[in-house]
Amino acid sequence: MIVAGCDVGSLTAKAVILGDDRVLAVRIGKVKSRPEISAREIMEEALKDAGLQMKDIECSIGTGYGGKQVPFAGDTVSEIACHARGALWLLPSVRTVIDIGGQDCKVMKLDRDGRIVKFATNDKCAAGTGRFMEVMARVLNVGLDELGDLSGRAKKQLNLASTCTVWAQAEVIQKINEGERVEDIGCAVNNAMANRIVILANTVGVENDVCMTGGVSKNKGVVKGLERLLDIRVKKLRFDPQAVGALGAAVIAGERRKGGGEQ
Repeated sequence: MIVAGCDVGSLTAKAVILGDDRVLAVRIGKVKSRPEISAREIMEEALKDAGLQMKDIECSIGTGYGGKQVPFAGDTVSEIACHARGALWLLPSVRTVIDIGGQDCKVMKLDRDGRIVKFATNDKCAAGTGRFMEVMARVLNVGLDELGDLSGRAKKQLNLASTCTVWAQAEVIQKINEGERVEDIGCAVNNAMANRIVILANTVGVENDVCMTGGVSKNKGVVKGLERLLDIRVKKLRFDPQAVGALGAAVIAGERRKGGGEQ
């Protein structure tokens, strides 16, 4: 049985293909001008990697901001459900999933059967999202993938008074003009992100095991900040965390296929 999941987010598109409960292909790429174009291109790349064609996919699920525009998907499932299902498939003991995407942040608490019993989301403001980190990295003139490493080289504790992206950007520029080290400012940015996520996490109630999904979970500074503030240890997934939503969509597609559902 071959199934697929496609997650079209605000910044990236992800595709995962599963064959008999094994990962056959994973692809991540920047979104194009239209969600359907992003979906087709990223899935074609994944199919090429797996040596398959679209006709070989027995069931597919779309998710993400552009999930409803995935042309080959038989159905659309929410990001929350897909990230929870993907994390559970990778780590059956998981009870809390923290997903930080390009435009929002979500914290989900699962029960022993993997059902979502409570969740909170920040989708009204760029603070606490990948967009916030993207803006800060640009102001600091560092790569987004470099931002997390700055915390490990910080020598001075700095704080950002605001978590609002606009005001935080102004603060960062001010600190640069005052001669503060990029490493120290970057550490402050990572800590500001961690503090924002903690607010959401505390409304849900964090329980072990905890894992993170989404692109920001690759930021070591944010992860360590969360571990310190929440007094937890974040479990590292043996899978690209940015593609967990697409993985969850593929897992759901497989479950539906096994249950007799059509694409």
